[in-house]
Amino acid sequence: MLRDPRMRQVIGACVTLGFAVGVFAITFGVSAVSAGASVAQACTMSLLVFTGASQFSAISVIGSGGSAASAFGGAAVLAARNGVYGLAMSPHLRGSLGTRLVAAQLTIDESTAMAVAQDDPEHRRAAFWVTGASVYVFWNAGTLIGALLGSAVDPAKFGLDAAFPAAFVAILFPLLRDRVPRRAAVTGAVVCLALIPFAPVGVPILCATVGVLFGLPAPADDADPAVAR
Repeated sequence: MLRDPRMRQVIGACVTLGFAVGVFAITFGVSAVSAGASVAQACTMSLLVFTGASQFSAISVIGSGGSAASAFGGAAVLAARNGVYGLAMSPHLRGSLGTRLVAAQLTIDESTAMAVAQDDPEHRRAAFWVTGASVYVFWNAGTLIGALLGSAVDPAKFGLDAAFPAAFVAILFPLLRDRVPRRAAVTGAVVCLALIPFAPVGVPILCATVGVLFGLPAPADDADPAVAR
């Protein structure tokens, strides 16, 4: 398999992406410990939850004094997208129950994106497994490093507290060129800002997800009477 130059390129790109995500995981480790989690709790979360957006969401809510229910709700909303990824990848990842369970754990943004970018089944499967495994290893290693540094580093001093929101804005900004994502973003922002003064921490974020309603497909038009005849 490694004799194929294209396969080597795919594997190299996947491992590089995994390493980059692992570097970002250091921020999560620092943030988790700063929010009151122990090193063991931060590492366990990365091992079992393994979806960065949900982890950062939960930590930010708890660190701001929000309830566990609010933290779980926001994290669950963000993690729901992985279920859609699973449906998209299931035709390409067949095998035993154990294999599928492992694949389910590794079905994240990065592994799905790298897989669907490939043109044939062999490279698609390789991209999924190599990316998923690389991100998992480096993400957990980065979490451990960040958690160990957490007691010695002030996230606000080094700007680490703004790293994840900045990454979200960078991802969101190109989508705002289209009308539907722009409406969803504006609606979510207005709802969230309106609720912040009096709603418990985490609840405004949950309510802001009403913006996703703009992404629902429009109802099909009634059939043309002339065609029906």
